[in-house]
Amino acid sequence: MTINNPRILAPAGDKNCFLAAIAAGADAIYCGLKIFSARMEAQNFSIEELAGLTKLAKSKNIQVYIAFNSIIKESEQEKVFKILGKLCRFVDFDALIVQDLAMLNLAKKAGFKKEFHLSTLGNCTFPSGLKTSKRLGFKRVVLPREFTIDEIKKMARNTPEDIELEVFIHGALCYSISGRCYWSSWFGGKSSLRGRCVQPCRRMYDQKGHKKRHFSCMDFSADVLVKVLKTIPQITTWKIEGRKKSPHYVYYTVKAYKLLRDDPKKKKEALLYLDYAMGREFTHYNLLSQRMMNPLDHLSETGSGLFAGRIQNPASPYFITREELFPSDLLRIGYEDDLFHGIQKVTRAVPKKGKFYLNKKSKFKIKKGTPVYIIDRRGSELANVIKSLDAELAGLEKTTIRPAEKKYNKTPQKKVVKSKSKIQEITISRGKVRQSHANTQTGVWISTQGYSMPPSARNWLWLDPLLFPGEERICSEYIAKAIKKGAKNFVLNAVWQISLFKNPKQLNIWAGPFCNITNSMTVNLLKLYGFSGAIVSPELDQETFCSLPETCELPLGVVIYGNWPLGISRIISKDLKTNQAFTSPMGETAWITKQNSNYFVFPNWYLDLTSKKEALTKAGFSLFVNIHETIPRGIKIKNRPGLWNWNLKLL
Repeated sequence: MTINNPRILAPAGDKNCFLAAIAAGADAIYCGLKIFSARMEAQNFSIEELAGLTKLAKSKNIQVYIAFNSIIKESEQEKVFKILGKLCRFVDFDALIVQDLAMLNLAKKAGFKKEFHLSTLGNCTFPSGLKTSKRLGFKRVVLPREFTIDEIKKMARNTPEDIELEVFIHGALCYSISGRCYWSSWFGGKSSLRGRCVQPCRRMYDQKGHKKRHFSCMDFSADVLVKVLKTIPQITTWKIEGRKKSPHYVYYTVKAYKLLRDDPKKKKEALLYLDYAMGREFTHYNLLSQRMMNPLDHLSETGSGLFAGRIQNPASPYFITREELFPSDLLRIGYEDDLFHGIQKVTRAVPKKGKFYLNKKSKFKIKKGTPVYIIDRRGSELANVIKSLDAELAGLEKTTIRPAEKKYNKTPQKKVVKSKSKIQEITISRGKVRQSHANTQTGVWISTQGYSMPPSARNWLWLDPLLFPGEERICSEYIAKAIKKGAKNFVLNAVWQISLFKNPKQLNIWAGPFCNITNSMTVNLLKLYGFSGAIVSPELDQETFCSLPETCELPLGVVIYGNWPLGISRIISKDLKTNQAFTSPMGETAWITKQNSNYFVFPNWYLDLTSKKEALTKAGFSLFVNIHETIPRGIKIKNRPGLWNWNLKLL
């Protein structure tokens, strides 16, 4: 059996976390800028800060990756180009982590000559998709956290030469699969695909009087199971999640996994480090195929940090601490959605089972039973190491950041010439095809009923937004059978699904709305790989919608009406029933339905841009899509505007 020695990749959301990763002996560090990062709630870095920190990291033979993994709006391409130009000139980093394919061309134009890593937000979830990622220029693919070890092995067996795989080994779990969550965007315009998620899945939801944090997951930990991952040579990197976490967390998780990798006999010591890192309760999630663990099945609190106790006597609030408290520890009182939520610093040592009284300043009365978490520990050992590294950093020569020299070409190299496209409308449904108006075409989800629906040459055939390794063969066979029967119109909901077609340019293949397309550079790249058109992301704002067609070399479509999911997941809480309403603290209603092996969460109001059809047609859109899901009995569809982000500035 070949034993691999993967690098340990540490998160860094600020300078002290970066220095903590160096101190712990990480092999590589990933971090983001103050904009265009999928963790915008972290403090993140300026280019000047990164210039110095990467010098320090390189002096210790540590690689640095920049997470530039936000979707990019049409109006932002020049800004992105200028930032990349400065990065390439002044920061000595090793790779860009991206989800938006526009980054490939923008970075190359800006002078980037190193590695591209495909973010897990890019949603490459099945083996043949790796071939497409290689063709596009990716050197590494970050696999989904939802995979089993068998799925990881299947991906590895089919990994092309010169492509590496990266897997998450520790950190927070999202309810929805990465790249398939629109919950935060639906509920207020803050897109998770742009790093602005407000974590609505962590809130209280009520189904028939059963109020609970039904979607709030435990943390993921591969801990002792990493010995299996070490036997897979294609996995070159173990990734720790946590760019919003503290230096203490970074330091001890890195130390733990270094021990588990290099000296497995010391696993007890490593597990103590993980306990000391102050995270949520851990789960192995789906990793062990024969013993899967649902991260929603927990009795513990799932707030961020180490659970320390519950508030007693709200009039003069205190808690009995389950953990020893040290001076300078930071405590978080309650959840972020609690009115009385707050952060408090520990000023004196408190022994385990001792009383800690809160300094109560909130005008809102705190509730009895409110959980308290330790979110950071300023221990002297780590503080001294960080102080020493900070002094070393201060001694390095400062880099003066100047404006980028390369100019951005605002106009296309050649004038975009498109023939006037005929206006088309499609109605998409599951199962039995809905009867449409005479001027409306029909479409079906081919995955419905386990790919058992007879393929029809008449219909547009829509591929699922999630295609996992076990489904690839049956999906590929269905497509081949459909093409033999004369089918020509396909909509793919992940760019990588183009690998399932032998001769895509002989068909009418569109990139679907779940491809999260938000700019013309991505559209024009897709044209080179056999796509005939693109249905843009429905979470865009008016300005972005209307600016896209002018510079796109393919015809564009838009979802103008229908059911759009808040999120798609592989799991459901045992306390929730499918096809029954549940409500949020703000009174929003939704339901969960199961499609194949995945769970779709739908709000009880429609996405509705029909009033904007004239403006979209005038802008240049030629394909209008209606998506219809079966509404469960008892669910009442609310009459409310479904404009989503049309009137907002998408954050």
